[in-house]
Amino acid sequence: MASDATRKSAARPRKDMIAETRAKLIAAARQAFARQGYAEASMDDFTAGAGLTRGALYHHFGDKKGLLLAVIMQIDAEMSERLSVISSRAETPWQAFVDECVAYIEMSLEPEIQRIMLLDGPAVLGDPSQWPNQSACIRATTASLQRLIDQGTIRPIDAEATARLVNGTTLSAALWIASAEDAEAVSKKAVEAFLTLVSGLLREG
Repeated sequence: MASDATRKSAARPRKDMIAETRAKLIAAARQAFARQGYAEASMDDFTAGAGLTRGALYHHFGDKKGLLLAVIMQIDAEMSERLSVISSRAETPWQAFVDECVAYIEMSLEPEIQRIMLLDGPAVLGDPSQWPNQSACIRATTASLQRLIDQGTIRPIDAEATARLVNGTTLSAALWIASAEDAEAVSKKAVEAFLTLVSGLLREG
């Protein structure tokens, strides 16, 4: 007769089992990437940490690079949630926009984000501005800027063009901070310069 565990496993929807396997692999890889870095972490680390086989890794992510991308997308989603909370606390839409941008820059000081997103990510996956998450980021920033234009808070300027420049600026600042010897000092300089730049968007009077 089948054991209770076997019967429960058989009764579970396949999509739930797939989601659980993916989640285990991503969690194990995320821990290994943060601790050892992409180059030093091995696929055996991921599979052993998740209690799974290499076959499961290949099936769900294709290879180590695919797993890194999945980890980055997870971290990016978490960052977006945190940024939404930060912007929701602001007293005005303009301050919400500024606070969100500054918080993004300052998140580059966090070891996990620094190592996985800003150092290993670009080295393995190429230019971050071309990653899958960037299109959504550009759309969200464009929408925020368009609202500020419609409210008369900032100058009537092309929202998408401005969004691309703002996103490029914050990403460049984050990459600079991540690779700096004194990240804290560079972060302060980057935030100060960013605030000066974006203040030019405000309408006079």
